[in-house]
Amino acid sequence: MSGRARLTLAAWAATLMGAGALLPLVKPATWIFTAAFVLALVSGTGTLARRAPLARPLTLLAQIVVALLALTVIFAREQAVLWFLPGPQVWSHAAELFRAGAEDVGRYAIPAPDTEGIRLMLVGGVVMIGLLVDALSVTFRKAAPAGLPLLALYSVAAGLSGGGAGWLWFLLAASGYLLLLLAEARDRLSQWGRVFGGAQRSGRPGSAVGSGGPTFAPARTGRRIGAVAMGVALVVPLALPGFTGGLFGSGDGEGTGGAGKGGTISAVNPLVSLQDNLRQQEDREVLRYRTNARDTSGMYLRLVALDQFDGTSWKSSVRPIEDVPEQLPWPQGLSQDVEITEVTTNFVASEGYEQKWLPMPYPAGRVEIDGRWRYEPAGRMLVGDDKQTTRGARYQVSSLDVRPTPDRLAAAGPAPEKLLAEYTKVPPSLPADVKATALRVTQGAANDYEQAVKLQNWFARDGGFRYDVEVESGTGVQAISRFLRDKEGFCVHFSFSMAAMARSLGIPARVAVGFMPGTTQTDGSVSVGIRDAHAWPELYFEGAGWTRFEPTPSRGSTPAYTRETTPSGTATGPAQPQQSASAQPSAVPSASESCTAQMRRLGDCGPEAAVGGVSSDGSGPDHLTVVLLTLGALVVLSLPFLPLLWRTRVRSRRLGSEGARGPGETAARTLAVWREINDTAWDYGVEPDEARTPRNTAARIVRLGGLRDEAADAVHRVAGAVEEVLYAPRPRPAAGLAEDAARVRAGFHAAADRRGRLRAGLAPRSAARVRWAASARWSAWSTNWAVRRHAALSRLRRPAPKTG
Repeated sequence: MSGRARLTLAAWAATLMGAGALLPLVKPATWIFTAAFVLALVSGTGTLARRAPLARPLTLLAQIVVALLALTVIFAREQAVLWFLPGPQVWSHAAELFRAGAEDVGRYAIPAPDTEGIRLMLVGGVVMIGLLVDALSVTFRKAAPAGLPLLALYSVAAGLSGGGAGWLWFLLAASGYLLLLLAEARDRLSQWGRVFGGAQRSGRPGSAVGSGGPTFAPARTGRRIGAVAMGVALVVPLALPGFTGGLFGSGDGEGTGGAGKGGTISAVNPLVSLQDNLRQQEDREVLRYRTNARDTSGMYLRLVALDQFDGTSWKSSVRPIEDVPEQLPWPQGLSQDVEITEVTTNFVASEGYEQKWLPMPYPAGRVEIDGRWRYEPAGRMLVGDDKQTTRGARYQVSSLDVRPTPDRLAAAGPAPEKLLAEYTKVPPSLPADVKATALRVTQGAANDYEQAVKLQNWFARDGGFRYDVEVESGTGVQAISRFLRDKEGFCVHFSFSMAAMARSLGIPARVAVGFMPGTTQTDGSVSVGIRDAHAWPELYFEGAGWTRFEPTPSRGSTPAYTRETTPSGTATGPAQPQQSASAQPSAVPSASESCTAQMRRLGDCGPEAAVGGVSSDGSGPDHLTVVLLTLGALVVLSLPFLPLLWRTRVRSRRLGSEGARGPGETAARTLAVWREINDTAWDYGVEPDEARTPRNTAARIVRLGGLRDEAADAVHRVAGAVEEVLYAPRPRPAAGLAEDAARVRAGFHAAADRRGRLRAGLAPRSAARVRWAASARWSAWSTNWAVRRHAALSRLRRPAPKTG
């Protein structure tokens, strides 16, 4: 194989290895096969153009044209001219797909579904990066700068995954770049002539014979340097202070402690699809529940708490998770003498609702659910483990209906120092007008509780704010200032802004994400729809714990403890299930063709798609996709065993039937057994030396391989048979050659250590003959093609015969 062809393959492989970090972002990941195919077409076009040869800019232009044609056939053939030529309709369709893909990226949590828009963005992006890598490393012979687009490809994947692309993907991408550099270095080194620093590879047809010394010392040194460099890149960050969130770590905060009892969970912000869910024209059921609570207006179903505000977004911290305890711990900061009612609720999730957080009333005290669920104590959340989701889940939650009085909240003592320090953090970049507005709104408040109530009422009633889901959902510090100025937005703006302002006043605050209580149905159950998705702030008061507030106008219910007139009443004790609100889960109604708009609004038409990473239907994965993924996995898993399989097949063919009768068959069989003995010796570290006679070769194999007794005699017997075949006028047929080869192999196996045996079995050195054979065939084909092309060009350039 020529150096330029080897470099082309290295560029193709390096791009795909760098794109591996994108695989966990989309499910299923079959797009990588499409990208590999298109990238192979682009690389092949570059190879042909460089052989023509074309000028470098023309080579790049030809590759771009082929890439556009291939992407047109794959994504827009119905809009194309003759199904492959891009026209105006193709560009319009591509722009629409890109727009839809960008919306899907913002809508879905990771892993996102493989929509057509996302697929086009992935395939097109990988092909573009691959084209740049091929142009830089092969066309312009600058492999080192090709690392920049590869780094960009990996960085995009790491950024979209929140920095959690994983050390395996980093290692794969780095190995691809190293492979590209080594291919270029080998190509440049080969142009110097004979390789210095060691003997040439022995045993290769047409090469000079060495004595088994080191081969290609510069290449080996380069590989070792690359391996050490990657090892340093992976290991050193673990030993340096301040790098705790490195490739092997899980982030900062409490997520790395030993108390995790089973790892950590880094939650993906579930608000990415909240605005789109609220914009849905038709409400679709997420789940249905029955409860023994007398009043469900305050039963908000909480998914996750966002407790980190970094200046650009609110997100959930990386924290330890553990097995779900039979009885959840008592809520932090909640006093035993606060009015509490025990509530039991049974939930049935829709088949179309796939979310990794479990919707529950807060604070939950006991959860009964099947499946692989884990518990995060700080946020009192249940999160699915190992791809566990809420799809079709049936579960029961025992929760506490906490009803603190305004007097109790007003008299709350200071929060614990650790909690106060963590939940009052604001970024240094927080605009001054945010705190100034908070101080102005809460002017005259005597305590934290009065400040919180004034903030809530200002947003919900007195400040002139308007609820509008069409406003863009920015979450950074500038978005808060813009929201305070324009005074229009939806629950994200209200909850984020109130939490940020509360923190600026020194009140511990976080944002909860989940669902409003839902709509009561005629059968006593409560239906929660996709448009019930909501976000609200939670503020901490010692004695009452984390307490809900509702700043969003026209959404949800204002808590009783924040109203000017608080309803009187005494604790009723644990509520008992009533017949009309049975605690037994019931099947949700099924949709019918006669379902009216009113019934759909109330959620009586059955479960449909739901919030946050929802599939469009409840069906399982496509069978063809499963088959292709299974076959792909089998192919990948079998790659390390290909040398072993090839070696076994070759050995079986060489030592096959003993039924050779003619002189030609006898000679061929004897030479095949001799080659098998030489390859066996090579597998165990004795490199072949084809310049020696059979007798000298046998003596060398016995000496270097440490063979004794039967194995040594077997080598000499086969060598004698080879000499007779090569030099005798009429060679006599030799019997037992296959048995002699087996004795030689057994002798090598007995003389080798465990490492040598594993190397000979799993990664036999003689498998290099496959690459040599392929290289020889490629060289022969290239030479034949060059001769034919030259002859064809000569015929075309030959002047036409003159006619009289």
